[in-house]
Amino acid sequence: MRQVEGRSEMVGAAADLIVFAFDGSDLAKAAIAEAARQLRPGRQALVLTVWQPYNVGFTPPRAIKMDAAAVDEVRAAAEETAAQGASLAQAQGFEARGIAREAAPTWKGIVEVADEQDSTLIVLGSHGRSRLADVLIGSVAQAVGAHSRRPVLVVHRGE
Repeated sequence: MRQVEGRSEMVGAAADLIVFAFDGSDLAKAAIAEAARQLRPGRQALVLTVWQPYNVGFTPPRAIKMDAAAVDEVRAAAEETAAQGASLAQAQGFEARGIAREAAPTWKGIVEVADEQDSTLIVLGSHGRSRLADVLIGSVAQAVGAHSRRPVLVVHRGE
């Protein structure tokens, strides 16, 4: 924070930071593109890929054979996925960097990183499963919206 003409003004990355929850899917890519259409260019962005051993939870950017129980392999693939998302966000005009975070459930990792970074917005895609699937396996977008204190932009699959 700095004082400007008698008011406090945030400076630096946290002043206007967007967290993109990025799982490597086409919908996650579409969420970055939609955010670029909705928001002014040049904003700081953190592209986050949440991962878990055994239940990876993301789609690597290239076809790789990975042992889901091998933590180092999963972490490396998650970091590569986040880097791919950061490149996409940069191409859309964001000042982006990627990170990978181990967390379960996925929504909790997203909310925690957004809080730690004091982000102003969380952006993610909703895979739009059936109501039964949401009940059985849960909806990350729904859980982030329910548990985050921050605004959430949810981009739905285009029909």
